[in-house]
Amino acid sequence: MEERILGRTGRAVSVIGLGTWQLGADWGDVDEPTALTVLDAAAESGVTLFDTADVYGDGRSEQLIGQWQRANPGHPLTVATKMGRRVEQRPENYTLDNFRAWTDRSRRNLGAETLDLVQLHCPPPAVYRSDEVFEALDTLVNEQRVAAYGVSVETVDEALDAIARAGVASVQIILNAFRQKPLERALPAAAAAGVGILARVPLASGLLSGRYTHQTTFAADDHRAYNRHGESFDVGETFSGVDFDTGVDAAREFAALAPAGTTPAQTALRWIIDQPGVTTVIPGARSVQQARANAAAAALPPLDEGTQSAIAKLYDARIRRLVHDKW
Repeated sequence: MEERILGRTGRAVSVIGLGTWQLGADWGDVDEPTALTVLDAAAESGVTLFDTADVYGDGRSEQLIGQWQRANPGHPLTVATKMGRRVEQRPENYTLDNFRAWTDRSRRNLGAETLDLVQLHCPPPAVYRSDEVFEALDTLVNEQRVAAYGVSVETVDEALDAIARAGVASVQIILNAFRQKPLERALPAAAAAGVGILARVPLASGLLSGRYTHQTTFAADDHRAYNRHGESFDVGETFSGVDFDTGVDAAREFAALAPAGTTPAQTALRWIIDQPGVTTVIPGARSVQQARANAAAAALPPLDEGTQSAIAKLYDARIRRLVHDKW
């Protein structure tokens, strides 16, 4: 699989990674044997980056990745984890002492002396303006608790604040055919600064797979059921902030644009890979089949100009007014 350098980490990572939120919680139940086979399938397909967080299943996702790594010590892998969402979201909680405690917990979960990449997990906006926060992150690097740090953001403005920080190696941001605002400023700024971009929610919580109908329902413990209006966290994390029924209709139109021999989901992933400035895209997978199909998108040819133009027109007609100015 094609690899790109993940910003200031200097690490080469696959253009398709694996997001592992679903292996911890909030996407319905995924049992341990299934989770480990998903990790197997992704790695066998050329994936060399797993993205996780300390809150995914309260550490379960990290623990499963650590277990998998111990069973597969020879696989070249970068593990990107996140911290900060296990406490009340107040800027004063983003301290060096807490960072040490949080990263020590992740190191235990993963069985790692040094974390490859730790990202602030969508912190309060004031955090991005705090010199003390970034000095504390530099201290984690100096203490070899982490090899590099980045941020996971909700908005383009937060991404730009993070990119301006000299020590930030990468920015994780929602980017997909239904969330195109990062193309305007965030991706060019990251490329100019040598900051990596991890594109998350690439399928708009599954909408862009084209599999959902207006009658589709989700389990009670699935965020696509309980967070449709931002009841538990930022609504942009669920269906990229697009109203579900509108999204179903737009996804049907998107599916019609998929080139012959490719699925709508693979087309959505290829669209992201094609955007200048993207390092890697991190779709989740709950089955071996999904993991392999996602990885296969990396081998597809770039989308032609006609398809790219049609996707842009679909966004402008159906989606832009719903999301563009919110994030």
